[in-house]
Amino acid sequence: MKQTLVVIGNGMVGQHFLAGLVASTGKDQYDIVTFCEEPRPAYDRVHLSEFFSGKTAEDLSLIPEGFFTDNDITLHLGDRAATIDREHKTVTSAKGISIRYDKLVLATGSYPFVPPVPGHDRKNCLVYRTIEDLEAMTAAARTGKVGTVVGGGLLGLEAAKALKDLGLDTHVVEFAPRLMAVQIDEGGGAMLRRKIEALGVTVHTNKNTSQIIDGDTCVNKMCFADGEELETDVVLFSAGIRPRDDIAKGCGLDIGQRGGIVIDNHCKTSDPDIYAIGECALWNGMIFGLVAPGYAMARTVIADLNGSEALFTGADMSTKLKLMGVDVASIGDAHARTQGALIFTYQNGGSDVYKRLVVSEDKSRLLGAVLVGDANEYGTLLQYCQNGIALPEHPDSLILPRHAGEAVGLGPDALPASAQICSCYEVSKGTICSAIEAGCTTVNALKAETKAGTGCGGCVPLLKSVLNCELAKQGYEVNTDLCEHFAYTRQDLYNLIKVEGIRTFDALLAKHGRGLGCEICKPAVASILASHWNDYILKTEHVGLQDTNDTFLANMQKDGTYSVVPRIPGGEISPDMLIVLGQVGKKYHLYTKITGGQRVDLFGARLEELPAIWKELVDAGFESGHAYGKSLRTVKSCVGSTWCRYGVDDSVGLAIALENRYKGLRSPHKIKFAVSGCTRECAEAQGKDIGVIATENGWSLYVCGNGGMKPRHADLFATGLDKDTLIAYIDRVLIFYIRTADRLQRTSVWLENLAGGLDYLKAVVIDDKLGLCAELEQQMSHVIDTYQCEWKTTLEDADKLKRFRHFINSDQTDDNIVFVEERGQIRPANPEERRHFQLVEVA
Repeated sequence: MKQTLVVIGNGMVGQHFLAGLVASTGKDQYDIVTFCEEPRPAYDRVHLSEFFSGKTAEDLSLIPEGFFTDNDITLHLGDRAATIDREHKTVTSAKGISIRYDKLVLATGSYPFVPPVPGHDRKNCLVYRTIEDLEAMTAAARTGKVGTVVGGGLLGLEAAKALKDLGLDTHVVEFAPRLMAVQIDEGGGAMLRRKIEALGVTVHTNKNTSQIIDGDTCVNKMCFADGEELETDVVLFSAGIRPRDDIAKGCGLDIGQRGGIVIDNHCKTSDPDIYAIGECALWNGMIFGLVAPGYAMARTVIADLNGSEALFTGADMSTKLKLMGVDVASIGDAHARTQGALIFTYQNGGSDVYKRLVVSEDKSRLLGAVLVGDANEYGTLLQYCQNGIALPEHPDSLILPRHAGEAVGLGPDALPASAQICSCYEVSKGTICSAIEAGCTTVNALKAETKAGTGCGGCVPLLKSVLNCELAKQGYEVNTDLCEHFAYTRQDLYNLIKVEGIRTFDALLAKHGRGLGCEICKPAVASILASHWNDYILKTEHVGLQDTNDTFLANMQKDGTYSVVPRIPGGEISPDMLIVLGQVGKKYHLYTKITGGQRVDLFGARLEELPAIWKELVDAGFESGHAYGKSLRTVKSCVGSTWCRYGVDDSVGLAIALENRYKGLRSPHKIKFAVSGCTRECAEAQGKDIGVIATENGWSLYVCGNGGMKPRHADLFATGLDKDTLIAYIDRVLIFYIRTADRLQRTSVWLENLAGGLDYLKAVVIDDKLGLCAELEQQMSHVIDTYQCEWKTTLEDADKLKRFRHFINSDQTDDNIVFVEERGQIRPANPEERRHFQLVEVA
């Protein structure tokens, strides 16, 4: 006879437990009943902020279609389990439903802590926890202008992003002296604050809120213990969590002194028939506020219910996440509390990157780490820390520019079988290798067999690396085909096009491919053809291969309009040319913005307006800035020796020369340059694909750096160069990159994956190891000689201009484009403003 298993709570951990149980051998032993207090079953709280980026409650749902019905699980939705009668072994809900249980699992989670300050329950004082909370935030934001988050931890910064996405002037108030005080150290907190404030969020630390009262200019006013005040319409509390243990306390289960349902290593409470998992559970005096430990607890209970031996012995609280677009990671003993611990710190103010290593006294083991602004090394450092892997001779090489000749990467072969690859499902390298030996030869097969990579997804790159490594060792040929239509890599296709003189996609497909092509191979081949032959990309045989931006020679924006970016070489522009940009922006009612690359971006152009805008710009002497293409974008410069008293050489003149030389060069990914006139580095050249710095001994060349989502410091390539040698080296590096990089691969990733790395690249470019230097320079000369301004070429072709209209058979414009005015300029209307506009139009 089946026993009855009752699960109280259907959050992420509760649902993970149910999914694991029904997939286990013990599924048929129980009749399963679950109570869910919320009006909808489990959804992804980890990505809750994506609700404001357009995701719906359905998108966030964790419930496969038919899950409860197919698995005979009784779900009581919108009904809170109110009491437990341990003597009679019953659970009674708020709606009066009473269920007898044999085994009971408490997955009640936590609730947001709201500091009990006077006024905490005023209008628009909200919490950030459920979808209903998000809906309340949205409603409050409609009439407010300022929003403030109380709490600068993980959830607080997520909440700040939500307020920012709602269009509010956003503040973060933190009691501690720094943001994320639990996870990162003082240096990391300072860097994080700097990056968060650069995004337009005001941070207040060391602030103790004493009361919330009526505001003078906003709905609320926050009063602080130090006498300062902050006017705000919305107050969003995200000051930590507290375990929901009231139902356990009510039935006499053991509760921790500061809350939490006490559990043992089997996740059993003081009643052997009742388990607790997730944020409501207190193990060894600890509440775990991350989802991965909750999942581990769920697996422990499943094993116990099935008669297997499994223990929960704590969890690694290392974490990597992106807060408001900023990479932040914390590993192990980030605060160096271990006796005798040594600390290595790297800080790059120009790129806003902070890294800290905590190592053992004998420098043999990694104890902890903090990464802010660049978390690329997280996976490698986590493996060093978790598996006790011996550190390299210079531990700082893991975060600093590498010591000569020292490899710092940690390949999958170096990981022990016990290395944890997937923390969400506790999948080890040994488990993955066993699955590969059993016949799993693709990432999808490994996901299905081991569950690795199906949680947060952060381990998928490492999972793929282990797979490829193991397949190669077993003698398999790892498939590196570009796509199903071409059994070649991008590098192979480039060589075929170059050697055989192939000039069109159709010719390449007919000779070396199959089928009709796809969204992967068409743009990739289009890029190769443009890089090598430098033909006009809108020629009839090429136009169908281009993506939207290249097709219309402009960047499509979120509302269907386009941005226009003329080239301003080196950032130098005359007053007359500036006036032209102002006149064009004013005439076509465009939003204007100075870009990070020292040029002017004109937003809000309708498709049919593009040719007219281009004509005015071209007639005034401007050219396309190629902001829409995977090509050279800008060459940023300081004023150099021309104006600056510290300048060593003419950085502006060199920047202009370089930008005019390489403009229009198509490549696997976008390319950015910078030239600094001295080592004070005002142009930030060491964060660019190609960086040049003037010194007393000549020009220094840096290669393969980048900013963006994953910043990378450029590597010093050569020093003491004259201008001609500098340009020759840049020619060679760029063409070698274009020939050998993978599809959509930045120069930084290309160098990291290049066999032999920087030393090999130097051997090819400086020492001519492959005998290619003359050929690489000749190829660059061809690109330079065949340059054309794509705007001008298009304006001269009446047939090509026909595509610049919204409707192919009508001159009517797109009436779905709606602008509103903000700070004296236009911006796209948000959904609420758009609805209002439509109502006005109907009226």
